[in-house]
Amino acid sequence: MANGVNFTRQLTMLGHSGQLSWGSSMDWTILWWLLAGLLVIAGLAGTVIPALPGVPLVFAGLFVGAWIGHFEVISWYTIAALALLAVVAWAVDFLAGALGARYLGASSRAFWGATIGAFAGLFFGLAGIVLGPFVGAVIGEFSGGADMLHSGRAGLGAWLGMIVATAAKLAIAFLMIGLAVFRLGFNQWSGVG
Repeated sequence: MANGVNFTRQLTMLGHSGQLSWGSSMDWTILWWLLAGLLVIAGLAGTVIPALPGVPLVFAGLFVGAWIGHFEVISWYTIAALALLAVVAWAVDFLAGALGARYLGASSRAFWGATIGAFAGLFFGLAGIVLGPFVGAVIGEFSGGADMLHSGRAGLGAWLGMIVATAAKLAIAFLMIGLAVFRLGFNQWSGVG
């Protein structure tokens, strides 16, 4: 019983250094960096997989990384630039899909069909991810009374718009990561960090 009380007491004792004392010291910073890395990796996956909020997850991971360093190396100015890039990625995601569908004469039904098709495609593997937006847009346009040729053109436009949006989001996500890595490297090189 005394060992259980001692373990509980040690488990609840956090030092000022962020270390947990229970026989060996465990640095919580490693866990925070692990969380930041996992968020960035999930965000990169989310730029391709429609069900995950890709760029916001990348931003959250970079924000956690800046927080770990007390915003000294990755400053609030850098965080503001990263947030602006995240907003741009969100706008590109919305506009590219809509503009691609509109460019080839699609209605809003095709756009929403492509969005639903992208989500439903997740359950069918890589082929579903690639073909889901196209099939969804075709079904959406066809349900509005359009003929098969017009529906196919609308599906192609919505699919191309989503492909362009995915490429743009991926580029912005890597730009965000590059900016954070540059700040880390620049501060190391200049002796600030």
